[in-house]
Parts: sequence; C-alpha cells; structure tokens
Amino acid sequence: MVGIFYFAMFLAAWDFSLASPLEKDDCDLELPDSETGKVTYTTDQVSWGCLGQRTPNSTQEVHVLNLRFSRDLSVLQLTIQASKGNGPQPRDVQVILNVQGYINLLLQAPGIPVNFSLEPTRVFFEATDVNYTPLPDFFRREELLDWVQRTHGNITSYAEMDDPQSITLHLGQALTSAFPCLLESNFNMGSYLTWETVAPNVRGCRFSKGLGKKVAHVLKIAQGSSSSPQTVEVKMDLSCPFGHLNPTLEAVLILQGPQNVNWLIDSHHSVQIETTGEYSFKIFPNNSIPGSILSDTLQGLLDEVRKKFNASTVASYVEIPATSHISLWAPSCASTVETSPSPVLTTPSGMTCYFPLLSSLLLPQCSPDSMTLVLKKEFIMVLNCQIKHLSFRDPSCQSQDKENQFVLSSPFNECGMNLRKGVILNNEVTVTLTSSSVPVLIEVECFNTSAFSVQMEAYDSQQFLRTSNTIELGQRAYVQVTVAPAIEELITHLDSCSLDLGPEADPVELIEDQVAKSPRASFLMSDFTRIQFSFLLRGHIVPTPTPAILSCNVELVLMTKKETKTTIKTSVKLNISNPITQGLGMPAVLGITFGAFIIGALLTAALWYIYSHTRPPGKRQPVMATVPASESSSTNHSIGSTQSTPCSTSSMA
Repeated sequence: MVGIFYFAMFLAAWDFSLASPLEKDDCDLELPDSETGKVTYTTDQVSWGCLGQRTPNSTQEVHVLNLRFSRDLSVLQLTIQASKGNGPQPRDVQVILNVQGYINLLLQAPGIPVNFSLEPTRVFFEATDVNYTPLPDFFRREELLDWVQRTHGNITSYAEMDDPQSITLHLGQALTSAFPCLLESNFNMGSYLTWETVAPNVRGCRFSKGLGKKVAHVLKIAQGSSSSPQTVEVKMDLSCPFGHLNPTLEAVLILQGPQNVNWLIDSHHSVQIETTGEYSFKIFPNNSIPGSILSDTLQGLLDEVRKKFNASTVASYVEIPATSHISLWAPSCASTVETSPSPVLTTPSGMTCYFPLLSSLLLPQCSPDSMTLVLKKEFIMVLNCQIKHLSFRDPSCQSQDKENQFVLSSPFNECGMNLRKGVILNNEVTVTLTSSSVPVLIEVECFNTSAFSVQMEAYDSQQFLRTSNTIELGQRAYVQVTVAPAIEELITHLDSCSLDLGPEADPVELIEDQVAKSPRASFLMSDFTRIQFSFLLRGHIVPTPTPAILSCNVELVLMTKKETKTTIKTSVKLNISNPITQGLGMPAVLGITFGAFIIGALLTAALWYIYSHTRPPGKRQPVMATVPASESSSTNHSIGSTQSTPCSTSSMA
C-alpha cells in the first residue's frame, strides 16, 4: 500500500513538471529583454469601442480616441484620411484626443479641416496650424463620453487603446448600424480605424535539455470576426544592433492561427517555417505552400519547437489579437559580441535633442512673487538632450539639481524678468548642452495671479443691471464673473461652478467646462473680460431657507501661447429665501380671515341644507302636549304608555 502511494506521488510530480515548460524545469529560464524578440502588429480591434449613427447627408463626424501610455513620453503618428466614395465628405471633423501620459503627436491630415479637443500640457505637436480647444480631465470613460455628447452631439466612433504607435482614422465611411454608440469590449472598428502597437509580454526561455542551436519564434494570433479567407503579412528581421550578425544562426518561425489565414512572409533570412493554413513568400506571392495542424496550447507549441525542430531557445512567444500585419525583430548577434564588454550607450549622430518638444516641457508656474520651472531628467533622456544646466536671461540665475530634476526659480524683480501689461511675466531660458557650445534660447511666460482681480456677482434679471445677494426659490438667478484688467489677448474660460447649500443639502453642480451641468443651469456667454451664466433653484432642492456659497474656477489662457494658463478661484455668499414663508402684512391677514369666515359660513349652511332635506319622514319626533297639573299619576302613566304612535297621542288629548 505504501509503495502504491509513493508511485502515485512520483507520477503526480512527473506530470506537474511537464505542466508548463515555459515556467518549469523544461524551459524555466526567462530571457532578458535584450535577447527576446520585439513584435509589432497592426489591428482594427480595440479594447473598448463603438460606432455610432450619422444622418445620410451630415458632414459632421465626432471621433473619440481614449489612449493610455505606459511610458513617460511616447510618439504617436496620427493619420486622418478621407474616403474616396461619392457620399458627402465631412467638413466638420471633431477629434477628441484624451491621453493618459505625455505624447509627441505627429499629425498627417492633408486637406482635411480637423478640430481637436486635447490637453496641451500632455499632447505636443510640431505643426502650428492645429486647431484645438482645451479638454478637461476625466477619470472614467463614461464621463468622457457624456462630455462629448453634451458638447458635440452624436458620437461617430469611440476607440480605447493602450500604447499605440500609429493610428489611421478613415472618415466618411458607410455605417453598418443605425444605433447610437454603445460601448463593447474587444470591439472591431472595421474600416474606420487601424492602429499599430508593440505586443506586450513577449516571453522567452532556454530548454534545459536542448542540444541544438536553433532559435525559435512562436507567434499566435486569435480568431478574427470574419471566417472568410484573410491574409496576414509577417515581416521578419533578424539583425544585430551592433553590426556583428551571426552567420551561423538557424531560426525557426512558427505561426499559429485560424485556418482561414493565409500567411505572407517577408524575410531575407534562412528560416524554417511551420504554420497553420497556407503560407507564401512575398517574393513569390502566388506560390502557396500548405501548412499543417498545430496545437493551440502553449504546451503543444513548445513540444513542436523542442521535438520537431530540436531548438534550444524560444526567443519569442507572444499571443496577439486578430491582425493584418506583424513585424518581428530579433537580435541575432555573433558570440564575440556577447562576450565583449557591454557597450556604452551614446546618442546616435542622427538623433539630436528635439527642441520643439523640450520647449513644450518648459512650462513655468507663477506664485504670487516668483516664477519656477521644473524639468525632469527622465524626459531629457527620452528627448536625447544632454543638458548641463538652465539659466534665465540673467546668466547668474542658474538651475539647481534637485531629486533627479532641474529646478530654475526667480522672484519677479530679478533675473531679467519682464512684466507685460502688468500681469504677464516674460523671461528667456538658456539651455546649455554638453554636446554643443551654442546655447538654446526658449521664451517662457506665466501669469502674475496677484495682479488679477476676479469678481463674481448675482443679478435679478438677464439685463445684469441690479445686483442681488438674495435668491428666491423658483426664480432664476443671473451671475456675472468679471476679470480685470481687461486684456484682449486673454481667454477667460469657466472651468467649473457649484453651489454649496450647507450640511443639510448636497452641493449643486452648475457649470463644468463652460457647459451646463444641471438642466436648470444655462451658460450664456464668455469673452476676454466677463463670463455670464444663470441657474434656477426649486423648493425640493433646498429643504429650508439657508445661506449658500457660490464657488467658481476661472481659467485664464494666453491666446498667443495656450500653454500659458492659470486657474483662479472665486466665490460669493448668497441668501436662499422662500417667499412662501416670509411675514404677511395686515391687509393680507384681514383678507385671509374674512375669506375663511365666508367659506366657513357657506359650508355650514350647505351642510344644514343637505341634512334637513335628506332625513326620512318616519324618523321625525312628535310634539308633546302640556299636561294639566290636576291629573293623577295613573293618567300620566297611561299617557306615557300610549306614546308609541302619533295617533294614540292625539286621541288622548
């Protein structure tokens, strides 16, 4: 019995050791990133997306791109193309670009008027003719979609992606659905959008019992939405970044996917290939070679690599969604390079410091008495900028190295600071590079917030003539925010407004990003010196008359340089009154009393009339005669005994 137990334990251990060869003894060594392949693919499937309706003759399209980036600074190539059909071409194209992270946007939209909504502190672009409006921050996709619908109306498309490298957006496509844009996970955008990204989680390992020298690359793609034949182009590049290519490299490429996929392989290397479906080479596209049946599990694919091809290393194993193009790059260096000392990373001669993006990162912040710039060194590394230090117009005012960042600060009256129109602080930042003797000059500006006066007042009419600090329930209140001094190159933007009604009621959100947050609020107008809006309070919102505080955040943006902006908070105390509960004068009291008396008298008369005319005749009581005092008690008794009917009473009389 004991022997059977140990034998069962041995079998269990043996089975467990073969359960996951990529992680267990058979293939347990994770390759470093420098030895694994890099896989890039193009797809039209997004993590969350939808397509919305558009009227047949409409020329407006609203496209929402919700993008997340894992790196501190990324580069995104955005291409917008118009369809070549005979339908109406979009003339009003709204692209809402919501970005989590920082990106350098490379835009290509030839001849297409595009209006962007984006956050300029997160999205940087070289083109000067990009039309955009500031986009507020959103924490959830539902908040973003709600804002887009309130601001632009129906949504044409929504796409949510992680770490895209390039996006191609096609306009004027025929819609296949007449329904509104309803979000779905793992959504296929069809002909509307394609995007390219680097596949995450590319894994690799070495087989512990492998004797061969072959290196295998395993790519597994998921089933697409269509069952018709599809072509997937696979470009394979085996090269060495240091130029010492391994001439004896033996590579294996395994492509696993749906049977309806035809693989078109573009490779200039000698490689053994195993695929599902059929495959052909790009230089001979008409010569198809039948594939074979491959396992759809990780264990089965690794068995193919080890047993059939006798490979010693899996340099790439990755699973990606349905795609049309795949690019695989894998390091293939000679052994002499592997044993040599690690090369020192230097900036290639073709990659110099990217100054337009560096200028966008130098955004100063102004306190009531000083200007401060903070530049993180991790951004400098991404931009390939080797910076010694920063300095203001006065070269004696240099930056300090604090916690892996450059910090440059100066009071308003020092370091060559200029003050324009009393509120705009201007200076120049000199960027001194280690690789160049010629410094770089970048102009910086910010607002002296202490010089601004922001006043908010409530009015009793839309003419804004008479101020009033009292708001009556059921009556519309009109509010005006005034900014001084009045500077025409300044844009005033109402970021948010809310009414605090005290601890007994929830705050009322009125305005958000110059759009009414409540159905009873209305945004009226905004120019460089004033903002106007109105709102209405109902009785059920405020349980009792109470004091309230109206608070607003006003954003000031410099028209010539929209990166220069600041937010100023302002508030005003208001009295919320209920006209029903206020005191009544003597005429009102007398009128109410007289009215109550008349109503009571009429009601009493009506009730008596109804009572006297609806009582049955048999229920009426007789009128009793007066009895003489000389009659005996027996006579009285007989009278009382014969009072049962009116007739008997009459006869006794």
